Amino acid sequence: MKNFFAFPTVNSWEEDVFRLTTQGIIAVAVLMAALIALALFLQPKEKRSRRYTVKQLVFSAMAMALATVTSMIKLFEMPLGGSITLLSMLFIVLIGYWYGPKAGIMTGFAYGLLQFVLDPVFYSLPQMVVDYPLAFGALGLSGFFSGKKHGLQIGYVAGVLGRLVFAFLSGLLFFAAYAEGTGMSAPVYSLAYNGSYLGVEGGITLALLCVPAVSKGLASVRRMAVDPS
Repeated sequence: MKNFFAFPTVNSWEEDVFRLTTQGIIAVAVLMAALIALALFLQPKEKRSRRYTVKQLVFSAMAMALATVTSMIKLFEMPLGGSITLLSMLFIVLIGYWYGPKAGIMTGFAYGLLQFVLDPVFYSLPQMVVDYPLAFGALGLSGFFSGKKHGLQIGYVAGVLGRLVFAFLSGLLFFAAYAEGTGMSAPVYSLAYNGSYLGVEGGITLALLCVPAVSKGLASVRRMAVDPS
C-alpha cells in the first residue's frame, strides 16, 4: 500500500493527511477507465450496438470534462471542503438521465475518482471512498426517473440528495470533531454544513432547468445522445 499512498503530510486543515503517489494516481486512472467500460457493458443488450456504445462513451467523457471544468469555477468555497460550483453536478446527472442508473452511477464513480486525483488528499481510505466515488456516484440516481414527467428535475433532486447522504455520513463519521464549539451536535452540524453548499447549488440549477429555453435545449441534446442511429 505504501506504493500508492505517500506518508502523512499537513494540509490547510492542519491535520495529518495522506497523498497519492504517482503509482496511486495511475491506479486510480486505470480504475476510472474500467468503470466507464463497465457502464457500457451494463447496458441492456438491445442498446449495445457499436454506434450506440461509442456515442455513450463520447457523451460520458464530455460530461465528465464539462463537470470537471465547471467544478473549478467556484462561486463560494467552504473552509473545510465543499463548494458551490457552476452547475457541475448537472452534467453527471444528465448521464444517468440519458442512459439509465447503471451508466449514471458508474460514470459518477469515475468522476468522483477524477475529482480525487485532482486533489489527492485524504484522511483514510474509507473517508476517501465515501467522499468521492460513493458521493458522486449517487448523482447517477437520476437514471431511475428518466421515464417520468419532469424526470430531469426530479432525477436531479434525487442525485443531489444522494450525494448529500454520503457527504452527511462523511461529516458524521470522519469530521465530527469540527462540531465542537459550534453549539450543534455532530449530526446537525454535518447536515447544516453539507446541506448549505449542496442546497444552494441545487436550487440554482433547478431554477435554470425550469427555464423553457434551457429545458428545450437539453431535450434536444438528449435526443442526440440516445438516438442509436
